[in-house]
Amino acid sequence: MATTVPEPPLAAPDPVAPRLTVEDLSVEERAVLRAVGRGLNDTEIAAKLGLPLPAVRSCVTRLQSGLGQRDRCALIVYAFDHGVVSPATPASARRRTRTVTERVRPRLRIAALGPLRAWSDGTLLNLGPVQQQAVLAALALRPDVTVSRQELLHDGWGLEAPQGNVVQVYVYRLRKCLQSGGGETVISRDRLGYRFVGQSAELDVTRLDALGVEAETAWHDGDLASAVEAHRRALELFDGEPLAGLPGPFAEMERVRLTERRLSLTTRRAEGLLRLSRHAQAIDELWTASVVHPHSEAVAALLMRALHESGRRADALAVFTRVRRLLVDDLGVEPSERLRRLHYAVLRDERPRPTLALRSA
Repeated sequence: MATTVPEPPLAAPDPVAPRLTVEDLSVEERAVLRAVGRGLNDTEIAAKLGLPLPAVRSCVTRLQSGLGQRDRCALIVYAFDHGVVSPATPASARRRTRTVTERVRPRLRIAALGPLRAWSDGTLLNLGPVQQQAVLAALALRPDVTVSRQELLHDGWGLEAPQGNVVQVYVYRLRKCLQSGGGETVISRDRLGYRFVGQSAELDVTRLDALGVEAETAWHDGDLASAVEAHRRALELFDGEPLAGLPGPFAEMERVRLTERRLSLTTRRAEGLLRLSRHAQAIDELWTASVVHPHSEAVAALLMRALHESGRRADALAVFTRVRRLLVDDLGVEPSERLRRLHYAVLRDERPRPTLALRSA
Protein backbone atom coordinates (compact mmCIF):
# COMPACT_ATOMS: atom_id res chain seq x y z
CA MET A 1 0.00 0.00 0.00
CA ALA A 2 1.46 3.33 -1.05
CA THR A 3 2.44 5.66 1.72
CA THR A 4 1.39 9.27 1.36
CA VAL A 5 4.15 11.65 2.26
CA PRO A 6 2.70 14.81 3.77
CA GLU A 7 3.69 18.02 2.07
CA PRO A 8 5.84 20.36 4.12
CA PRO A 9 4.00 23.35 5.53
CA LEU A 10 4.11 26.49 3.46
CA ALA A 11 6.75 28.87 4.65
CA ALA A 12 5.69 32.31 5.70
CA PRO A 13 6.49 34.89 3.02
CA ASP A 14 9.77 36.63 3.53
CA PRO A 15 9.45 40.23 4.69
CA VAL A 16 10.32 42.98 2.31
CA ALA A 17 14.09 43.30 2.30
CA PRO A 18 14.95 46.57 4.06
CA ARG A 19 17.18 48.99 2.20
CA LEU A 20 17.48 51.62 4.95
CA THR A 21 17.96 51.90 8.68
CA VAL A 22 16.81 54.63 11.04
CA GLU A 23 20.28 56.17 10.80
CA ASP A 24 19.85 56.54 7.04
CA LEU A 25 16.68 58.63 7.34
CA SER A 26 16.66 62.38 6.90
CA VAL A 27 15.46 64.49 9.81
CA GLU A 28 12.18 65.11 8.01
CA GLU A 29 11.67 61.36 7.38
CA ARG A 30 12.32 60.70 11.08
CA ALA A 31 9.71 63.30 11.98
CA VAL A 32 7.15 61.60 9.71
CA LEU A 33 8.05 58.16 11.11
CA ARG A 34 7.69 59.49 14.65
CA ALA A 35 4.26 60.91 13.83
CA VAL A 36 3.16 57.62 12.25
CA GLY A 37 4.38 55.79 15.35
CA ARG A 38 2.22 58.06 17.48
CA GLY A 39 -0.83 57.00 15.50
CA LEU A 40 -1.41 60.16 13.47
CA ASN A 41 -3.00 59.81 10.06
CA ASP A 42 -1.55 61.49 6.95
CA THR A 43 -3.78 64.56 7.22
CA GLU A 44 -2.82 65.09 10.86
CA ILE A 45 0.86 64.65 10.02
CA ALA A 46 0.63 67.21 7.22
CA ALA A 47 -0.94 69.75 9.58
CA LYS A 48 1.51 69.05 12.42
CA LEU A 49 4.69 69.17 10.34
CA GLY A 50 3.53 71.79 7.86
CA LEU A 51 3.96 69.55 4.83
CA PRO A 52 1.72 69.11 1.77
CA LEU A 53 -0.48 66.04 2.09
CA PRO A 54 0.90 64.40 -1.11
CA ALA A 55 4.44 64.78 0.28
CA VAL A 56 3.43 63.04 3.52
CA ARG A 57 1.78 60.17 1.66
CA SER A 58 4.83 59.76 -0.57
CA CYS A 59 7.14 59.82 2.45
CA VAL A 60 5.12 57.15 4.28
CA THR A 61 5.24 54.94 1.18
CA ARG A 62 9.01 55.40 0.93
CA LEU A 63 9.42 54.60 4.62
CA GLN A 64 7.43 51.36 4.29
CA SER A 65 9.45 50.30 1.27
CA GLY A 66 12.84 51.47 2.49
CA LEU A 67 12.51 50.05 6.00
CA GLY A 68 11.05 46.76 4.77
CA GLN A 69 7.62 47.15 6.44
CA ARG A 70 4.58 45.74 4.69
CA ASP A 71 1.96 48.17 5.98
CA ARG A 72 1.33 51.09 8.29
CA CYS A 73 0.79 48.91 11.36
CA ALA A 74 4.19 47.31 10.83
CA LEU A 75 5.69 50.78 10.46
CA ILE A 76 4.21 51.80 13.84
CA VAL A 77 5.73 48.72 15.49
CA TYR A 78 9.06 49.48 13.81
CA ALA A 79 9.03 53.03 15.21
CA PHE A 80 8.58 51.68 18.76
CA ASP A 81 11.07 48.83 18.34
CA HIS A 82 13.81 51.17 17.13
CA GLY A 83 13.31 53.88 19.73
CA VAL A 84 11.84 56.48 17.39
CA VAL A 85 8.74 56.53 19.60
CA SER A 86 8.45 55.37 23.18
CA PRO A 87 5.32 55.05 25.34
CA ALA A 88 6.61 57.59 27.82
CA THR A 89 9.29 59.96 26.61
CA PRO A 90 11.25 61.70 29.42
CA ALA A 91 11.48 65.46 29.41
CA SER A 92 15.13 65.45 28.37
CA ALA A 93 14.30 63.30 25.33
CA ARG A 94 11.41 65.58 24.46
CA ARG A 95 13.79 68.53 24.52
CA ARG A 96 16.17 66.68 22.22
CA THR A 97 13.28 65.83 19.89
CA ARG A 98 12.21 69.45 19.83
CA THR A 99 15.75 70.54 18.98
CA VAL A 100 15.87 68.08 16.07
CA THR A 101 12.48 69.21 14.82
CA GLU A 102 13.53 72.85 14.96
CA ARG A 103 16.55 72.04 12.83
CA VAL A 104 14.23 70.70 10.11
CA ARG A 105 12.69 74.12 9.46
CA PRO A 106 12.39 77.61 10.99
CA ARG A 107 9.73 78.35 13.57
CA LEU A 108 7.56 79.97 10.90
CA ARG A 109 6.65 78.25 7.65
CA ILE A 110 4.46 79.68 4.89
CA ALA A 111 2.94 77.66 2.05
CA ALA A 112 1.64 79.33 -1.11
CA LEU A 113 1.65 76.34 -3.48
CA GLY A 114 -1.94 75.61 -2.54
CA PRO A 115 -4.22 77.50 -0.15
CA LEU A 116 -2.17 80.11 1.71
CA ARG A 117 -1.22 78.64 5.09
CA ALA A 118 1.30 79.31 7.84
CA TRP A 119 2.61 77.30 10.77
CA SER A 120 4.48 78.41 13.87
CA ASP A 121 6.37 75.59 15.59
CA GLY A 122 4.16 73.15 13.68
CA THR A 123 0.89 74.79 14.77
CA LEU A 124 -1.41 75.94 11.97
CA LEU A 125 -2.13 79.66 12.27
CA ASN A 126 -5.35 81.53 11.58
CA LEU A 127 -4.39 84.07 8.93
CA GLY A 128 -7.69 85.91 9.04
CA PRO A 129 -9.98 86.98 6.18
CA VAL A 130 -8.99 86.44 2.57
CA GLN A 131 -8.16 90.12 1.95
CA GLN A 132 -5.75 90.01 4.88
CA GLN A 133 -4.23 86.84 3.42
CA ALA A 134 -3.86 88.63 0.07
CA VAL A 135 -1.79 91.31 1.81
CA LEU A 136 0.40 88.63 3.38
CA ALA A 137 0.90 86.92 0.00
CA ALA A 138 1.88 90.22 -1.62
CA LEU A 139 4.56 90.70 1.04
CA ALA A 140 5.78 87.14 1.68
CA LEU A 141 6.21 86.26 -2.00
CA ARG A 142 8.47 89.31 -2.39
CA PRO A 143 10.75 88.75 0.62
CA ASP A 144 13.09 91.59 1.59
CA VAL A 145 11.43 93.93 -0.93
CA THR A 146 9.73 97.07 0.35
CA VAL A 147 6.14 97.36 -0.89
CA SER A 148 4.28 100.64 -0.52
CA ARG A 149 0.84 100.95 1.00
CA GLN A 150 -0.56 101.99 -2.39
CA GLU A 151 0.96 98.92 -4.04
CA LEU A 152 -0.55 96.66 -1.40
CA LEU A 153 -3.95 98.23 -1.98
CA HIS A 154 -3.67 97.57 -5.71
CA ASP A 155 -2.28 94.06 -5.16
CA GLY A 156 -5.18 93.04 -2.94
CA TRP A 157 -8.11 95.00 -4.39
CA GLY A 158 -7.19 96.27 -7.86
CA LEU A 159 -9.34 99.16 -9.03
CA GLU A 160 -11.77 98.66 -6.12
CA ALA A 161 -9.26 99.55 -3.39
CA PRO A 162 -11.00 100.84 -0.24
CA GLN A 163 -10.31 104.12 1.47
CA GLY A 164 -8.91 104.38 4.97
CA ASN A 165 -6.23 102.51 6.87
CA VAL A 166 -7.22 98.95 5.99
CA VAL A 167 -3.65 97.99 5.00
CA GLN A 168 -2.24 99.22 8.30
CA VAL A 169 -4.88 97.27 10.21
CA TYR A 170 -4.18 94.06 8.30
CA VAL A 171 -0.41 94.41 8.72
CA TYR A 172 -0.89 94.97 12.46
CA ARG A 173 -2.96 91.79 12.72
CA LEU A 174 -0.49 89.81 10.63
CA ARG A 175 2.41 90.95 12.79
CA LYS A 176 0.64 89.68 15.90
CA CYS A 177 -0.29 86.41 14.21
CA LEU A 178 3.13 85.69 12.72
CA GLN A 179 5.36 87.06 15.47
CA SER A 180 8.24 84.66 16.11
CA GLY A 181 8.89 83.04 19.45
CA GLY A 182 11.69 85.50 20.18
CA GLY A 183 9.37 88.45 19.70
CA GLU A 184 10.88 89.65 16.42
CA THR A 185 8.45 90.98 13.87
CA VAL A 186 8.37 89.33 10.46
CA ILE A 187 7.00 92.46 8.74
CA SER A 188 9.13 95.58 9.09
CA ARG A 189 8.30 99.11 8.06
CA ASP A 190 10.29 102.03 6.74
CA ARG A 191 9.35 105.37 5.19
CA LEU A 192 8.62 103.70 1.82
CA GLY A 193 6.33 100.92 3.00
CA TYR A 194 6.36 97.40 4.43
CA ARG A 195 8.86 94.59 4.00
CA PHE A 196 8.61 90.87 4.78
CA VAL A 197 11.82 89.72 6.49
CA GLY A 198 12.93 86.79 4.34
CA GLN A 199 15.05 84.99 6.95
CA SER A 200 12.18 84.94 9.43
CA ALA A 201 10.27 82.16 7.62
CA GLU A 202 10.63 79.22 5.28
CA LEU A 203 8.55 79.56 2.12
CA ASP A 204 7.63 76.60 -0.04
CA VAL A 205 8.13 78.81 -3.11
CA THR A 206 11.76 79.37 -2.08
CA ARG A 207 12.19 75.62 -1.66
CA LEU A 208 10.67 75.15 -5.11
CA ASP A 209 13.26 77.48 -6.62
CA ALA A 210 16.11 75.63 -4.89
CA LEU A 211 14.91 72.25 -6.13
CA GLY A 212 14.52 73.64 -9.65
CA VAL A 213 18.16 74.76 -9.60
CA GLU A 214 19.22 71.38 -8.19
CA ALA A 215 17.34 69.55 -10.95
CA GLU A 216 18.76 71.68 -13.76
CA THR A 217 22.30 71.33 -12.40
CA ALA A 218 21.95 67.54 -12.35
CA TRP A 219 20.39 67.64 -15.84
CA HIS A 220 23.30 69.58 -17.32
CA ASP A 221 25.77 67.30 -15.53
CA GLY A 222 24.18 64.31 -17.25
CA ASP A 223 22.74 62.86 -14.02
CA LEU A 224 19.18 62.36 -15.27
CA ALA A 225 18.15 60.11 -12.38
CA SER A 226 18.97 62.83 -9.85
CA ALA A 227 17.29 65.45 -12.02
CA VAL A 228 13.96 63.60 -12.23
CA GLU A 229 14.11 62.91 -8.48
CA ALA A 230 14.61 66.61 -7.74
CA HIS A 231 11.71 67.42 -10.06
CA ARG A 232 9.56 64.89 -8.16
CA ARG A 233 10.35 66.56 -4.84
CA ALA A 234 9.59 69.97 -6.33
CA LEU A 235 6.22 68.82 -7.69
CA GLU A 236 5.31 67.31 -4.31
CA LEU A 237 5.39 70.80 -2.82
CA PHE A 238 2.20 71.67 -4.73
CA ASP A 239 -0.97 71.03 -2.77
CA GLY A 240 -3.63 72.17 -5.20
CA GLU A 241 -4.02 75.47 -7.01
CA PRO A 242 -1.45 78.05 -5.82
CA LEU A 243 -2.95 80.75 -3.58
CA ALA A 244 -6.35 79.14 -4.05
CA GLY A 245 -9.24 81.49 -3.39
CA LEU A 246 -7.18 84.62 -2.77
CA PRO A 247 -8.50 87.82 -4.41
CA GLY A 248 -6.62 90.61 -6.10
CA PRO A 249 -4.34 91.15 -9.12
CA PHE A 250 -1.17 90.02 -7.33
CA ALA A 251 -2.62 86.65 -6.28
CA GLU A 252 -4.02 86.09 -9.76
CA MET A 253 -0.68 86.90 -11.38
CA GLU A 254 1.19 84.57 -9.01
CA ARG A 255 -1.40 81.84 -9.57
CA VAL A 256 -0.73 81.95 -13.29
CA ARG A 257 3.05 82.08 -12.83
CA LEU A 258 3.19 79.19 -10.38
CA THR A 259 0.78 77.09 -12.42
CA GLU A 260 3.04 77.57 -15.45
CA ARG A 261 6.00 76.64 -13.27
CA ARG A 262 4.27 73.43 -12.27
CA LEU A 263 3.60 72.57 -15.90
CA SER A 264 7.23 73.29 -16.81
CA LEU A 265 8.47 71.02 -14.01
CA THR A 266 6.06 68.29 -15.09
CA THR A 267 7.18 68.31 -18.73
CA ARG A 268 10.85 68.56 -17.79
CA ARG A 269 10.53 65.54 -15.50
CA ALA A 270 8.62 63.59 -18.16
CA GLU A 271 11.37 64.31 -20.67
CA GLY A 272 13.89 62.92 -18.20
CA LEU A 273 11.81 59.80 -17.59
CA LEU A 274 11.62 59.16 -21.33
CA ARG A 275 15.37 59.53 -21.71
CA LEU A 276 15.77 57.01 -18.88
CA SER A 277 13.36 54.65 -20.74
CA ARG A 278 10.91 54.78 -17.82
CA HIS A 279 7.99 54.97 -20.24
CA ALA A 280 5.25 53.50 -18.03
CA GLN A 281 5.94 56.02 -15.29
CA ALA A 282 6.08 58.88 -17.79
CA ILE A 283 2.76 57.81 -19.32
CA ASP A 284 1.01 57.71 -15.94
CA GLU A 285 2.21 61.19 -15.00
CA LEU A 286 1.51 62.67 -18.42
CA TRP A 287 -2.06 61.31 -18.49
CA THR A 288 -2.67 63.12 -15.20
CA ALA A 289 -1.05 66.28 -16.53
CA SER A 290 -3.17 66.13 -19.69
CA VAL A 291 -6.32 66.27 -17.55
CA VAL A 292 -5.07 69.32 -15.64
CA HIS A 293 -3.65 71.00 -18.77
CA PRO A 294 -5.87 69.73 -21.61
CA HIS A 295 -4.67 72.37 -24.11
CA SER A 296 -0.94 71.93 -23.47
CA GLU A 297 0.85 70.89 -26.66
CA ALA A 298 4.02 70.15 -24.66
CA VAL A 299 2.18 67.58 -22.55
CA ALA A 300 0.44 66.12 -25.62
CA ALA A 301 3.73 65.80 -27.52
CA LEU A 302 5.49 64.02 -24.65
CA LEU A 303 2.53 61.70 -24.12
CA MET A 304 2.46 60.84 -27.82
CA ARG A 305 6.18 60.07 -27.74
CA ALA A 306 5.87 57.91 -24.63
CA LEU A 307 2.94 55.93 -26.04
CA HIS A 308 4.52 55.46 -29.47
CA GLU A 309 7.86 54.35 -28.03
CA SER A 310 5.93 51.87 -25.86
CA GLY A 311 4.32 50.32 -28.94
CA ARG A 312 0.95 52.02 -28.42
CA ARG A 313 0.74 53.82 -31.76
CA ALA A 314 -3.05 53.95 -31.89
CA ASP A 315 -3.19 55.57 -28.42
CA ALA A 316 -0.58 58.12 -29.48
CA LEU A 317 -2.69 59.07 -32.52
CA ALA A 318 -5.77 59.33 -30.31
CA VAL A 319 -3.96 61.86 -28.11
CA PHE A 320 -3.35 64.08 -31.15
CA THR A 321 -7.00 63.79 -32.24
CA ARG A 322 -8.21 64.77 -28.77
CA VAL A 323 -5.89 67.76 -28.30
CA ARG A 324 -6.59 69.02 -31.83
CA ARG A 325 -10.33 68.93 -31.17
CA LEU A 326 -9.88 70.85 -27.89
CA LEU A 327 -7.66 73.47 -29.51
CA VAL A 328 -10.09 74.02 -32.39
CA ASP A 329 -13.30 73.94 -30.33
CA ASP A 330 -12.10 75.91 -27.29
CA LEU A 331 -9.44 78.24 -28.70
CA GLY A 332 -10.18 78.36 -32.41
CA VAL A 333 -6.62 77.39 -33.42
CA GLU A 334 -5.00 74.42 -35.10
CA PRO A 335 -2.11 72.50 -33.49
CA SER A 336 1.35 73.96 -34.05
CA GLU A 337 3.51 72.82 -36.93
CA ARG A 338 5.79 70.98 -34.51
CA LEU A 339 2.94 68.93 -33.08
CA ARG A 340 1.66 68.19 -36.58
CA ARG A 341 5.11 66.95 -37.61
CA LEU A 342 5.13 64.63 -34.63
CA HIS A 343 1.70 63.38 -35.66
CA TYR A 344 2.97 62.61 -39.17
CA ALA A 345 5.97 60.76 -37.72
CA VAL A 346 3.67 58.57 -35.63
CA LEU A 347 1.44 57.96 -38.65
CA ARG A 348 4.50 56.75 -40.56
CA ASP A 349 5.47 54.69 -37.52
CA GLU A 350 8.81 56.47 -37.29
CA ARG A 351 10.49 56.98 -33.96
CA PRO A 352 9.72 60.63 -33.26
CA ARG A 353 12.37 62.99 -32.07
CA PRO A 354 11.61 65.57 -29.35
CA THR A 355 9.44 68.14 -31.07
CA LEU A 356 8.76 70.75 -28.47
CA ALA A 357 11.62 72.64 -26.89
CA LEU A 358 11.11 72.42 -23.15
CA ARG A 359 12.12 75.42 -21.18
CA SER A 360 14.24 74.93 -18.09
CA ALA A 361 12.14 74.53 -14.97
